Amino acid sequence: MKVLIAGGGTGGHLFPGIALAEEITTRKKGNEVTFVGTERGLEATVVPKLGFELKLIEVSGLKRQGFVKTLRSLLRLPVSFFQAIKILRDFQPDIAIGVGGYASGPVILVASLLGVPTAVLEQNTVPGITNRILSRFVDRVFTTFTYSERFFPSKKVMELGNPIRQKLLDNFLHSRKPTSPDDGFNILVLGGSQGAHSVNLRMLEAVSHLGELDQDIHIMHQTGHKDFELVKNGYSQIGFSADVVAFIDDMSAAYRKADLIIARAGATTISEIQIAKKASILIPFPYAADNHQELNAQAMVEAGASLMMVERNLDGPALAESIRELYLDEDKLSNMEGAASKAGRPEAAREIIDACHELIQQRR
Repeated sequence: MKVLIAGGGTGGHLFPGIALAEEITTRKKGNEVTFVGTERGLEATVVPKLGFELKLIEVSGLKRQGFVKTLRSLLRLPVSFFQAIKILRDFQPDIAIGVGGYASGPVILVASLLGVPTAVLEQNTVPGITNRILSRFVDRVFTTFTYSERFFPSKKVMELGNPIRQKLLDNFLHSRKPTSPDDGFNILVLGGSQGAHSVNLRMLEAVSHLGELDQDIHIMHQTGHKDFELVKNGYSQIGFSADVVAFIDDMSAAYRKADLIIARAGATTISEIQIAKKASILIPFPYAADNHQELNAQAMVEAGASLMMVERNLDGPALAESIRELYLDEDKLSNMEGAASKAGRPEAAREIIDACHELIQQRR
């Protein structure tokens, strides 16, 4: 089985593709995976480190770029199509899968026109313009949320969940949270994602209103590289216990120790929270395309797994009150953990590759 995975740019697009690649290559000896991305995307550094082949094409976004950048992107399209044709003819995949991001569009469109079986992953509640267009050409659309089905041809849609990387999945499924009474209440703040500067600031404001709990609550805060010194100094000045890091290498260990997650509402983050079976406070990124993060978070709220705080209404005291509420109400916290667990789809990668294999057999 030879599989081409196209797209990336951000972790939200790339990591589900890596989860699929791991499922493919560990399933049967001889299976092959090649990624296609851009030199500016996260895939340019991550994919080679993991031992997968990466091909690069020249392509950039068309939406909300301004006239000059949009024109340049349009002029690059013929080049990206020819590059995609060459990659597809050289690799000759059994199926091409788009995971979102700039490279996904031209590669999956060309693959479909060349008669290669094709599929796309839609991780969010509201799909971007690329997947909406590609859905008219591909054979399958794999979704995470029921809400997103309305945007695609119904006969092509399979709601199978968002694939999770094998290392995270193994640790989530086979590890238990330490139960030492000295652990206290552990909060994991994921402030290193897109547009999370305001999350970092609001968290600092919140802890200044939690002074009576400073001996009971411990915080691990991922800040991103830009805000690391700011946040580290902020906790020090307030005098609150916190492990401040720019980036967390072992996410599964961080999730496992946490009692509560505070994060943006990207699809991959939500999928990891579900698999980790954790309660969460979600703060959607207000400038996400089509406001999809707020809809992602709303789905978690409706499932009973999360609290949502909309950024335009968010301040330190309000965030502190939500933290205090969950710290004091063990039953509510436990119910949210159970709801997150029920919403998780740990079998997503396996079921998606099963469906791809079936599609290949049908086309043959």
